[in-house]
Amino acid sequence: MLRKFFDKISFWLKVSRPGLWFATLWLYLMPTSGLDILGSTNFWIGLAYATFPLNFMIYGWNDINDFEIDQANPRKDSFWFGAKGSKAQLAVLWKAILFTQVITVPFLIWIIGWKMAYLYLGLLFVNYIYNHPQYGLSSRPPLEVLCQIGYLLVVPFSVWLNEVDALPWQTYAYLLLFAFQSHLIGEVMDIEPDRNSGRRTTATVIGMKYTKLLIIFIVGLEATLLITVFKEWIFGGMLVLALIWLILDLTVIFKTQIYSLSQMKLFGILSNLVALVSMIYVWYSGCLLSI
Repeated sequence: MLRKFFDKISFWLKVSRPGLWFATLWLYLMPTSGLDILGSTNFWIGLAYATFPLNFMIYGWNDINDFEIDQANPRKDSFWFGAKGSKAQLAVLWKAILFTQVITVPFLIWIIGWKMAYLYLGLLFVNYIYNHPQYGLSSRPPLEVLCQIGYLLVVPFSVWLNEVDALPWQTYAYLLLFAFQSHLIGEVMDIEPDRNSGRRTTATVIGMKYTKLLIIFIVGLEATLLITVFKEWIFGGMLVLALIWLILDLTVIFKTQIYSLSQMKLFGILSNLVALVSMIYVWYSGCLLSI
């Protein structure tokens, strides 16, 4: 009995993809950068929601829709990249997702007000149009990339909950580029199982070479924005180093080869370490809050 309980908890945690939590955490923390906010109860409530409950809903909805594709994906069945649920597990997953939202979202609406309800409806709408079984945008490139704009809804959630100043539009521009880049990197990792399943993504349509070039272009825009607009040389320099790696990856090291599972796991660990260092620096310095 106890074993079944822990197996279920383990499955739910895999569904939420802890290896990808940094995306929502990054967006949540950004508005609170440079502020003395660790003593705020609301801050910790929002941070908790931006980890498991929010990601459990976003990725769980996707898993329910992508059963066939995920079964052939070697990245799945891990805490880094997500669960590989059975039909029986996925058939009842919506109940667990609904439960986590019912016990958290009304409380957030009570704290923030009804504008949180409208924001949450917007989040549901983006997930619905992305994951619809027949007409979902997840298989309609390049619209699946554009849908990543939904992640930016985490920013006003953080602003309202923590009662801090709104971000300048230039910061939103950087975060949007970050969301696009992160999604495309995932598509590169999944290009082979997506092709084998017949799924259309930007990566499967334009190929690995041009997808990597697109990622390089986006990261180049991010670095340029940080250095020229925000005058941020330290974080901008980190992105320049990442840009050099991406160029070497495409032209010298892996080129258009499919990454092995061990390589993808290594990249996942390293990318989370880099993301952690970046988040700590940006959050501590507040370098992207003003221009």
